[in-house]
Amino acid sequence: MSILIYAESAEGKFKKVAFELASYAKKVAESMGTTVTALTINASNVAELSNYGVDKVLKVSNDKLNTFNAKAFADVIKQAAEKEGTKLVVLSSTTDSLYAAPLVAVALNAGYASNVIALPVSTSPFQVKRNAFSNKAFNVTEIETEVKIIGLAKNSFGLIESSSALTEDDFNPTLNDADFGVKTVNIEKVTGKVTIADAEIVVSAGRGMKGPENWGMIEELASVLGAATACSKPVSDIGWRPHSEHVGQTGKPVAANLYIAVGISGAIQHIAGINSSKVKVVINTDADAPFFKVADYGVVGDAFVVVPQLIEKLKAFKESNS
Repeated sequence: MSILIYAESAEGKFKKVAFELASYAKKVAESMGTTVTALTINASNVAELSNYGVDKVLKVSNDKLNTFNAKAFADVIKQAAEKEGTKLVVLSSTTDSLYAAPLVAVALNAGYASNVIALPVSTSPFQVKRNAFSNKAFNVTEIETEVKIIGLAKNSFGLIESSSALTEDDFNPTLNDADFGVKTVNIEKVTGKVTIADAEIVVSAGRGMKGPENWGMIEELASVLGAATACSKPVSDIGWRPHSEHVGQTGKPVAANLYIAVGISGAIQHIAGINSSKVKVVINTDADAPFFKVADYGVVGDAFVVVPQLIEKLKAFKESNS
């Protein structure tokens, strides 16, 4: 009865969250005296998972699953859990897994705890620590059902290498045509850039940039840091930046290791959506901007002066350490 994780991939390559899940599950498995099994869907190099403690991989290869479908993917996870007789399923907090998790929980008659940020407080009874109240507080949740599902918050555990001997099994779940009632018409993807979902560093900007023509320095700062670019809701609403970059409670949640906010005053919805980020840096001309109350570091100054200087300092630092 190993722990089951769903190791997400995109275009055959594993996402960073897959390795974080594996690292987390390995530590839990050690405390419970069991092993880790990973379910992969149309992933290429499954052997990579052995570097993070996965003992067994259930490989699914099916062209019908090339595009994410919540019902279909949830059904596959459910069948994998039943095949392995697992009592604990660990999922990520990506958009896809957040859609699928409740469906998996219903199918397995399992309790589900989302936003888990640490190893279990106890395995008997099974208790986990979670973010609560828009990441302003913590709570300890006890799952009493026989099968348990937890959703690990992004960047809450990190990657821990732990080599293991990996066995690979081809898994051919039954696909229900009724699950594919919703068809994907079009998918727009940004290529060549770090995505918000996978980013450890996010550089975000707001109306303080004064116009879309000034976004070049935000993109340059992000490039130097190897970061994703993001924006506030007003910026996406007025069309300066695509809605895919809108972060906050009403957009994409962010749990980066470093979040840099440039020219964003800090509306409560925005702060709630990025509050899980470990280090928050704010650059704003208004010393009374709400964002400064939650920032770890703040710079009161003109972004058009501060950001270029920051870029130059970072470039010089990277060159001196290359």
